[in-house]
Amino acid sequence: MAIRVLPRRRSHRPTRALVVYCHPSPNSYVAALRDRVLVGLDAAGAETRLIDLYAEGFTPEFSASERAAHLDNGTDPAISEHAESLQWCNTLILVYPTWWAGQPAMLKGWFDRVFVNGVAWELPAGANRLRPHLDNLRRIVAVTTHGSPKYINALEGEGGKRTLTRALRPMGHRCCRTSWLAIYNIDRSNDDARVRFLDRTEKAITALAR
Repeated sequence: MAIRVLPRRRSHRPTRALVVYCHPSPNSYVAALRDRVLVGLDAAGAETRLIDLYAEGFTPEFSASERAAHLDNGTDPAISEHAESLQWCNTLILVYPTWWAGQPAMLKGWFDRVFVNGVAWELPAGANRLRPHLDNLRRIVAVTTHGSPKYINALEGEGGKRTLTRALRPMGHRCCRTSWLAIYNIDRSNDDARVRFLDRTEKAITALAR
């Protein structure tokens, strides 16, 4: 199974969190961030599902057949579990490195193939605007690393953040909120700074999930 369902602890306000992790190296700092996200969710008593895109060998290309059928309902049957998990969760947490000012191609391909008609949106007959379909989705969280300083990302237009706030968030509930947890200039950071961000991430996820 590509999607792992992790044990749930009791909570008076249960959070259903889908964690989508994207990094090719199992020993990366981003993998350590993923682990701390899971610890934070467990501390909050959240019900959690994890998708590890590289580990499962997810195919990110939006195929010609998918493009031809993009107005049909549903995803490719091979990734239907991903669509079901997206419609199940009320919190979507994306853990990934920022490359070339945005999400890695693997994660962008996940957006292309899973945020489709009948899952994330619908286009009613005669309409010319998409209608959001993920009314279950109340929060989107990015946990990411940046090799460059924050001012460089600002000059670049912060494309990754815009994807979350201007493309994904509108597909969720009208009250859906976004949270951005990022460590900048990581290429020049020391171990203390990296450990501090790991601790900060765990605490932030626990607070968000309660």
